[in-house]
Amino acid sequence: MARATTKSDLIADATTQFEKMWNLIDSMTMEEQTAAFQYSDTFNKKEAHWDRDKNLRDVLIHLYEWHQLLLHWVEANRKGETKPFLLAPYNWKTYGQMNVSFWEKHQSTSYEDSKKMLLESHNQVLEMIKAFSNEELFEKGHFDWVGSNAVGAYCVSTTSSHYDWAIKKIKQHIKTCKGK
Repeated sequence: MARATTKSDLIADATTQFEKMWNLIDSMTMEEQTAAFQYSDTFNKKEAHWDRDKNLRDVLIHLYEWHQLLLHWVEANRKGETKPFLLAPYNWKTYGQMNVSFWEKHQSTSYEDSKKMLLESHNQVLEMIKAFSNEELFEKGHFDWVGSNAVGAYCVSTTSSHYDWAIKKIKQHIKTCKGK
């Protein structure tokens, strides 16, 4: 999937990928939705998230927390408060540890709550995106607080690209469930 470069494409891609992910979830039984991930011994993925996320709730919470990063970053900086995208003390070399902290924070969050939280945050992100002009979203350096990038690049990463990541994990879970 090509990365969006316009506001309309960003909204369309975020909406389409979110719906695709949600339809995949809806296609699962409640037992599958709440089951622990149990990938086969032949499944060999090296990325840390394959071990970190133990169930669908963990995936949904991960998406929710990245929405929160985006929403709080944009809100603070638009008010003139200088705030980095990632939470302190993390940086782009250590953000994996931040993801683990999100996982730890939500171990008592219910699956149903994770669904509600993600639905709400997805809608909040879409509303935030709609409030920007195309130039504000995709013109590099438009806002000094974004550095040499564009706000839209962060929006793509926390919506359609992240939903695509989740879809892959969910499909692997479904494949494992069906293989039993």
